[in-house]
Amino acid sequence: MAQLSAPEDHLDKKGTKENTYLFPVEPGSPNLLAGTMGELRSNHFHSGIDIRTNGRIGVPVLSAQQGYVSRISISTGGYGNALYITHPNGQTTVYGHLDRFEERIADYVRKEQYRKKSFDINLFFSPSTFKVQRGDLVAYSGNSGGSSGPHLHFDIRDKNNEALNPLLFNFGEVIDNTPPVVQKIALKTMDINARINDQFGRFEFYVVKEGDNYKLPFPILASGTIGIELLGYDKLDNSRSKCGINFIEMFAGEQRVFKQVIDKVNFGETRNILTLMDYTTLKNSGDRYNKLYIDDGNDLSYYSGTLNKGFINVKAEDVPINIHLKDSYGNESEVSLSLKSSAPVTEVNIMSPSSRAFSHRYIENILEVNSSKELGDKAIIYYKNRTDSVVPSYSGKIHHVFLFDLRKKLPDSINVGGEVLRTDFKDMIPSGVPYKYYSDIVDISFSKSSLYDTVFLRVKHSNTGRETFSIGDSIYPINRNISITLKPKGSYTERFSVYRMAGKYFQYMGGSWANGKITFSSKDFGDFVLLEDTNAPSISKIAVNGGAARFKIRDDLSGIAYFEATINGEWLLMNYDYKTNMIWAERPDSKVPLRGDLSIKVVDNAGNENIYQEKIL
Repeated sequence: MAQLSAPEDHLDKKGTKENTYLFPVEPGSPNLLAGTMGELRSNHFHSGIDIRTNGRIGVPVLSAQQGYVSRISISTGGYGNALYITHPNGQTTVYGHLDRFEERIADYVRKEQYRKKSFDINLFFSPSTFKVQRGDLVAYSGNSGGSSGPHLHFDIRDKNNEALNPLLFNFGEVIDNTPPVVQKIALKTMDINARINDQFGRFEFYVVKEGDNYKLPFPILASGTIGIELLGYDKLDNSRSKCGINFIEMFAGEQRVFKQVIDKVNFGETRNILTLMDYTTLKNSGDRYNKLYIDDGNDLSYYSGTLNKGFINVKAEDVPINIHLKDSYGNESEVSLSLKSSAPVTEVNIMSPSSRAFSHRYIENILEVNSSKELGDKAIIYYKNRTDSVVPSYSGKIHHVFLFDLRKKLPDSINVGGEVLRTDFKDMIPSGVPYKYYSDIVDISFSKSSLYDTVFLRVKHSNTGRETFSIGDSIYPINRNISITLKPKGSYTERFSVYRMAGKYFQYMGGSWANGKITFSSKDFGDFVLLEDTNAPSISKIAVNGGAARFKIRDDLSGIAYFEATINGEWLLMNYDYKTNMIWAERPDSKVPLRGDLSIKVVDNAGNENIYQEKIL
């Protein structure tokens, strides 16, 4: 096994390394992880490691080192039941998705839940309340919160609450001699004049494996500014899980142009992962490509040693590319490819096929229109007060390609041979400054932190059986919530709420009415509609007796807002697992059975409520 290097604040006063932490689950036994630090999730970096429990709930969780329980958090999502232990060195270990706490801690937490009359709770403790020693039992593993299966989430955080990489702390329970795996390489033109294989756009290529390394077996024609992306993952020995790659370097010739080292996770900037991954590809296919360049809006601190933001400029000479990958245990793999210099041409022999005679797509700041040659070789662009006529940027055997830089001017529509693209562009929204957009359909307020980059805002209103407000494009990620005010043309009562259309489903957004308008916040662009939820949530009994009260609760549209239970008029703690729709009672004293009048009330986000009542004899 490769020797690990430890973070600076893992060193003792003499500057030597020591293995300060005990593996918190079955120490001394080999473990297969389900996730590692820095792994690319859909909207955040994964912090810490996910320790497998082989599908079991209730595995003892031990304190990794002496210290004191400094925090207990219980929530429906996130880490669910979580426990935090602060240690003498100032670091904190975090244990998430727990089933339950050690009895002494559990009794205290339950009393606080009853005192506050709340299932969700966040408690902080002084160093003297719950002292622990290395190896003390503190909890039992579970599947609470946002967990997708039984496991223990384990973090090590420094004094600034930044998550460190636990695999740098010499846990012998985790064995890894397997290097990172590469699946695909993507190349992307980064300005309107750049080309890849004589074309504009983003192109994916499968790599060929040779031992532990990978290559593209053929050169790629290129010119101009090119961005490179990588689809891959790290793999631990005997594990099926796809984990994160912590170290990536890219060389153009002998020059290192890109370096990414994920050795800490700052929780305040974790959503910036949307600028590290190719967001459009993530939305369209679910693939999480790691950009090997620093895109606009990416303020992450992982790129020390990167030149020219990692972009490759292909001019008159060929550029050999070598990408070096390394995991936390020092296992390495490499990817090699060659960018062959090729000046842009107007006639492309081999062009990506199009199934339609007239189509378009957006790539960063560029609008690409693809049209059949039968439609002619000119595009007429209509702006608010004039028109332009342009020729194709390049052509294939049966298609023309027109490219438009949206930063220069937003077209209202584009006509090629009678085929018309209506863009619905309304405004160019800058990032980094507060901005407000007003219209007779919708008002939108952007804070200075809302956007990562300039957004070319499209707004469309339609009413084909349901009034729909189409706002922006899903290819643009939002960093901080934007405030949207819809101005519907139809007649609605204040029982109607805003929903975002998500495939076949509707995501409840809420909203507050004033003067016939409804205002809500969103962290996504999309299509929004107004719906009325008139159905109360359902309550299905599973078991009710002196020892248990278990139910399933569901809502078919707006979703569960809250629930509450009483026994003989006194508040009764109900635990909740949204993944199974299950709620179950936890008595204040396990020795005292449930007796008397039980009442369960469940309310959805639209205010509809359902009440279940039963007398427990």
